[in-house]
Amino acid sequence: MDQPRHGGHLAAAALKREGVEHLFTLSGGHIAPIYDGCVAEGIRIVDFRHEQAAAHAADGWARVTGRPGVAAVTAGPGVTDSVTGIANAMYANSPMVVLGGKSPLGELERGSLQEMDHVALVRSITKWARTCWETGRIADYLTEAFRHATAGRMGPVFLDIPLDVQLNVWPAGVEVPQGFRTEAGPLGDPDHVARAVRLLRDADHPIVFAGAGVRWSGAHEALAALADALKVPVFLNSLGRGCLPPDHPSFFSAARKYALGKADVILALGVDWDFRLGFGRKGMSESVRVIQVDVDAVHIGRNRPVDVGIVGDPGRVIAQLLDAGVGNAEEPAWTAEVRDEERRLVEEARAGMESDAVPIHPQRFAREIRDFLDPDAVVVGDGGDIVGLSASIVHARAPGHWLDPGPFGCLGVGPSFAMAAKLAKPDKQVMIVYGDGSFGLNAMEYESAIRQDIPFVGVIGNDGAWGQIRVAQEALYGSAPASVLSQEAGYHRMVEGLGGHGELVTEPGEIRPALGRAFESGVPACVNVLVDPSLMRRASYLG
Repeated sequence: MDQPRHGGHLAAAALKREGVEHLFTLSGGHIAPIYDGCVAEGIRIVDFRHEQAAAHAADGWARVTGRPGVAAVTAGPGVTDSVTGIANAMYANSPMVVLGGKSPLGELERGSLQEMDHVALVRSITKWARTCWETGRIADYLTEAFRHATAGRMGPVFLDIPLDVQLNVWPAGVEVPQGFRTEAGPLGDPDHVARAVRLLRDADHPIVFAGAGVRWSGAHEALAALADALKVPVFLNSLGRGCLPPDHPSFFSAARKYALGKADVILALGVDWDFRLGFGRKGMSESVRVIQVDVDAVHIGRNRPVDVGIVGDPGRVIAQLLDAGVGNAEEPAWTAEVRDEERRLVEEARAGMESDAVPIHPQRFAREIRDFLDPDAVVVGDGGDIVGLSASIVHARAPGHWLDPGPFGCLGVGPSFAMAAKLAKPDKQVMIVYGDGSFGLNAMEYESAIRQDIPFVGVIGNDGAWGQIRVAQEALYGSAPASVLSQEAGYHRMVEGLGGHGELVTEPGEIRPALGRAFESGVPACVNVLVDPSLMRRASYLG
């Protein structure tokens, strides 16, 4: 006899209607009915050793695919453990739905196991947070959750459901809503678009800056068309990396500081003027004119004034600019000038990238990774200096193929992002570029990946320290009282002990062969590369 369907089945049916394929979680009794429903609906349950990692995985899924990721965490400490992952997604505008278990209604405010007010806790780090009190409303609340997660500037949402509400029978006549949200993006005001066109036409030194908003709007093809038309330098920031391939003639990276200092017009597409860009002021000409495009008007003019602010979906606004005839018949001399500076800086870095020194030069470490990887590999950056340095050498060729912590600066995202990426793109190489400090934060998730057969390769740039912190401490105190780690730590042996593949690398010529063996192993792997700590300290002062 078939068991009656319950609220957990209704929740899973709503997830299935949204196209959810994976539920990221750590097992807990308060969410068991949701598991039951996911099994019935064919949604794969991917479990982790810590709820923070489960939340990071939902975030990572969104960044790789552009679609909301979903995590489920049990009540009390399950929700509190997930807070860091939710906050990281919030600051990255990453759409994700977090389902929380909750103590039964019959025990409300009586001291039930793991009872707390989750909604009050997460309200400041979510776009929307609610409790569903009735079984018949579960699907309604979930559809509202997805609507909030994907509207405007996207972000995380939270819904908790008491255990007895999940266990109650799916009420007769209740169905999962259809057509409950739109993916339409707003057009920019035509008058403002016309003003932007005039500024770009009159500019002598224009540049385009594409940020995470370009990725979230799926505007990479539109960006390439704009680059073809304008033929001016294009720089990518944050999740915008990969939205223009590195072999495009308008793609620039190393010469960013030079171009920003000389630019007279900046077209900023989905860009945050935060600390990563000097709050929109550092290193820029006093007279630079700014055209800022963002789907959310609240972010236009934040930290620096704008000359033209266009509220609209970046992809659709780019189409409007192109329809208005923006572009150049020939590449401007300004672009060639920036290209000369780009080449000079790349040549300047060549000595480090080709160095045979031992300990290994960090730039050689990054070059070996670049030269080994397939062009369509997905790379996760989980660290400080080593990731910043590697990002200047290893360039993504597609959107969602470079993932890093983002503006919240949350380390420990590596294995979660990598597992989500491998599930989303099983035919692609997936690599984590680690700092040795960040490796330790969620290293036990290697066991999660090994157990569930989700292979990736982590490569550690091991300098024996929390590098950026050590620089500051040595400058202030002459010593580093709370930032020194050990280069002798056998991180690779830990992964071997869990059932994965591990290798130690001490010479630059060994890096690529070790990476080849790691990928060929077919299991989660860790390549522990000892890099020169003195050169990493110098890198902390760059940019």
